[in-house]
Amino acid sequence: MLPRDGDPSGDPAQLPPAGDPARWPWLQQLRRRPQLELAPWLTALEAGSVPAEADLLTVLAERLDSSSAPRLLAWWLRQDPPDPALGERIGRRREASCAELLRQALARAPQQAPLLLPLLGHQRDPADAALLSRLALAPGPAAQRRAALEGLAVGLSSWPLPALRRTLSQLAADLDPQLASDAVDLLARLPRGRALLLGLAADRLDPAVAARRQRRLHALPPSPLLLLVHGRSGGLIPDDLLALRDTLEQQRGASVRLLALTAAEGSPHAPLPPRPEGPEGATLVPLFLVPGGHVRHDLPAIAARWRQAGPLHRLPFLGAWRCWQQALAQEVQELGQGAAAAPLLLHHPLDGALGRRYLQHLSRITGAGCRPASYSAPDPQELQLAIRSPVLALALAANRLTDSLPLELGPPLLQRPRLQRVLLEQLAALP
Repeated sequence: MLPRDGDPSGDPAQLPPAGDPARWPWLQQLRRRPQLELAPWLTALEAGSVPAEADLLTVLAERLDSSSAPRLLAWWLRQDPPDPALGERIGRRREASCAELLRQALARAPQQAPLLLPLLGHQRDPADAALLSRLALAPGPAAQRRAALEGLAVGLSSWPLPALRRTLSQLAADLDPQLASDAVDLLARLPRGRALLLGLAADRLDPAVAARRQRRLHALPPSPLLLLVHGRSGGLIPDDLLALRDTLEQQRGASVRLLALTAAEGSPHAPLPPRPEGPEGATLVPLFLVPGGHVRHDLPAIAARWRQAGPLHRLPFLGAWRCWQQALAQEVQELGQGAAAAPLLLHHPLDGALGRRYLQHLSRITGAGCRPASYSAPDPQELQLAIRSPVLALALAANRLTDSLPLELGPPLLQRPRLQRVLLEQLAALP
């Protein structure tokens, strides 16, 4: 077919010059051609017979393939100096050969790093994450550091997450406020971004950066909490746990749901739960105090079931939290003041090496002895032996064990102000 009058044939020699009213319609028609042979255009650019204008490069960039993309990029890199406006158009196609050309150019001309690093980020090769992070963190020209951070930004989803989190968290406390602010913005875009922002030490941040962090936190609502508890017969949840849920919902502004193992929905074999609210799913918090069978067997099964419904972040069981252990130690210390014998911790019977190691650790941390006591059918004789020393039952809320203890031994753990405060503070601060 012969080209119609005014219809571009793809011949570079027919391109109207810049400023000619016919140029824009001509390029538009060139762009709409079903097929466009790039080789003549690349040859004309390399020879200089066609001026490298942004409008022409925009049209050609849409047709680049695995062979023409590195050729056009190599031509641009040979310019002295390369035009930044053109690089933005031709350096974004992902090709291994293009990434290698950019690395070689950086090695030859490190002074061009501010121009080349964002393009290297567009290649999204995980192998370049270390270079971009190093240049963003290292002392040097501000333009180079910001270009390296831009490279990380444009390829954000491609870099190894652990190293990326460390880099951005360190940059958030940088002396360059613009660099730090950009790092805060990027942290907010990562998976579990709220947790990363909360992990930043506010006292190390520039005031303007700290304010930006707060704005990002307000834009990232807390995840719903799933509090897994044992519960009482028939799925009954003690009032102390219901009050904990209500207080948390008010403080967090997000839903808090109690799951009781004794209820149908808390069973590992219950039907698939509804999809958790929020883009990052829910956080499962096992409010168990010792690593018994519920922690070792039921908890993984329940977590696996919820993950079928959507994203789920699972925390360790409460008894493993260092802050909880420290608060428990303080409670035991007060309990034992003036006592003739060391306090005792009454706990659910545990078996296996893990349980033994945990009880040894807990005894070492708190200074209390550990004595098993069945929560479902307490042995009165066993309890009578325990009561000769100050006793603290490892039970968050009322259960059969606490019901069997004399009132003078004190309330369950959740009714003790110190332990209640620690638990509330930790749960309220969760992402």
